[in-house]
Amino acid sequence: MALPVKEQVKYWTVATVVFLGALWFLGGMLLPFVLGMAIAYVLDPVADRLENIGFSRIWATVTITLVAAFLFILLALLVVPEAVRQMGALINVAPEMVDNFQTFISERFPSLMAEGSTLRQSLGGVAEAIQSKGGELLNGVLASALSLLNVVALIVLVPVVTFYLLLDWDRMVGQIDELLPRDHAPVIRKLARQIDETLAAFIRGQGTVCVILGTYYAVALMLTGLQFGLIVGFFAGMVSFIPYVGAIGGGALAIGLALFQFWGDWWWIGAVAGVFFIGQILEGNVLTPNLVGGSVGLHPVWLIFALSAFGMIFGFVGLLIAVPVAASIGVIARYAIGQYKDSRLYKGQSDKQEAE
Repeated sequence: MALPVKEQVKYWTVATVVFLGALWFLGGMLLPFVLGMAIAYVLDPVADRLENIGFSRIWATVTITLVAAFLFILLALLVVPEAVRQMGALINVAPEMVDNFQTFISERFPSLMAEGSTLRQSLGGVAEAIQSKGGELLNGVLASALSLLNVVALIVLVPVVTFYLLLDWDRMVGQIDELLPRDHAPVIRKLARQIDETLAAFIRGQGTVCVILGTYYAVALMLTGLQFGLIVGFFAGMVSFIPYVGAIGGGALAIGLALFQFWGDWWWIGAVAGVFFIGQILEGNVLTPNLVGGSVGLHPVWLIFALSAFGMIFGFVGLLIAVPVAASIGVIARYAIGQYKDSRLYKGQSDKQEAE
């Protein structure tokens, strides 16, 4: 005999509360494990493909781990120090850029920059705020990153957790499947497949698009000679998972910097704009259709809300679980809407009348 609906709701509610409570109280400690699980999920298809060409699971996992370790070390040695240097330099030079902008406006639109005008006071406040708070912000971000991703978690714990989860991933999925309630197992499996498809399209597909675009923007902007091109390109690529935000935000920032650096040299300003124009063509016609496919079912507004809410409540761990939770809620909501539209509550007496 199946468990009554009220009892099922009670058990699932208790499980949800326990899950959220564990995140609240153990958030910092859970970070290496959540990060390791996310990495293992992303890399599991690679391990499966290696198995299909003859690797054992253990050797597939070892191979992936060695390649990932090499790429991480290369990134840490070559890219991160330069990115931090450019970020600090951008903060230091920002007041000078604001002064140059004030001079530019004063020469061409004197009335806007009259003594005591709102625009003049606002620009002065922006310059002072950037110079006084920018360094504090950078130091705070670095300090927070080091406190969360400490040396032990980054160098030892996360790779170890990732290795063992990747090694046992298929077995763990099978064991979880055995624990599903028998009456609801088919529905849960169906929803789990839809959630996996959504996550795979977004995390694996869109994540790959962001990395490719970030690399392209950073390298292309640096080749144009744009100062801080690495930081601007990295930013534009990493926020490309929100449609148009990466191109518009990164493009506006890059063109603004180009106007200060290349003023009068319109070819180079055009080259900077062309980098983002080509990037949008590449993203819309090549990368997204081939790596992401159709709609992933995550509306940008819903995604931003999930990231903001979970980040505020659970910190960095919340940011890591925001996308999976948002995808899960989206799939469950669509399933619930479908069930509602098939119910008497939605259709009313029409089915009964037709039967009569």
